[in-house]
Amino acid sequence: MYYKIKETLVPCETRPREAYVAVLTSEEWLEESSAFDMGIELEVNARDADSTKAEVNYDSLTGTFSVPDRDDLSATPAHFAFALDEKGIVFIDDSGTVQKIIQAVTSSKRWKMPCLERFLYDFLEQIVHRDQKVMERYEAELDDIEHAIMTDLDTCYPKRINEIRSDLRELRIHYEQLMDLGQELEENENNFFKQKNLRYFHLFNQRMELLHDVAASLRDYTIQVRDLYQSQLDVRQNHIMAILTIVTTVFTPLTLITGWYGMNFVYMPELAWKGSYPVVIALSIAIVVGCLWFFKKKKWL
Repeated sequence: MYYKIKETLVPCETRPREAYVAVLTSEEWLEESSAFDMGIELEVNARDADSTKAEVNYDSLTGTFSVPDRDDLSATPAHFAFALDEKGIVFIDDSGTVQKIIQAVTSSKRWKMPCLERFLYDFLEQIVHRDQKVMERYEAELDDIEHAIMTDLDTCYPKRINEIRSDLRELRIHYEQLMDLGQELEENENNFFKQKNLRYFHLFNQRMELLHDVAASLRDYTIQVRDLYQSQLDVRQNHIMAILTIVTTVFTPLTLITGWYGMNFVYMPELAWKGSYPVVIALSIAIVVGCLWFFKKKKWL
């Protein structure tokens, strides 16, 4: 599939002479690659793409994209490759991802000064256009988890915190790779792009730096929330230990009394006294009340 870069992308049947965009499958690229005459030194293979990167060739720029699914960052990313020169860009894609991105660009963009650089900018922007909302969603979820930790620890699951942290790590790596790609485009080593249009790539790099910083900040936030969860667990355990200590302290003198009068020596005068039983009961109650009053005064309860 070929497109002319006009006010928008205009589909055409054959490769146009002016600035163009082409979307080919791996098989189509193998058949037609020689016709593009890009001077590619390395084989461009979309199936081997495992990261987003760019390589400068003698008379072309080639590379790959690895685009995570924003709805499920744990899923396998979409992979495709590209090759470009001053005349246009060719995407080698078997997943259909590029076609979806191009349709989104076509339906939302109109250009007063159409050029390859502006298309590349909008294409890259379309990849990350939802990411600000994704970050806001993660931040809101972390806020909810933090509130739940402070109010009802039993409803919080550290597993979700770890999942968010893992997702943010994947996004941060993705942004770093996009920044490297954007810098490669901005350097314009082969002079494919007009100097006045390099500002598009500079703007994109700034956007990536912002998203990268937000992702790193939220990842730090997940660590803080996890530490808060652990501290709340420690507080709960300390409270339980305090209660057990108080119970043990209260019953220690009662245990002593029980053990003392459980010896049943013949010459224990209290055994023959009628009032010994109620006196021991009263003494035990007094000990319990006295201990509780003391702990309350010391604010241990």
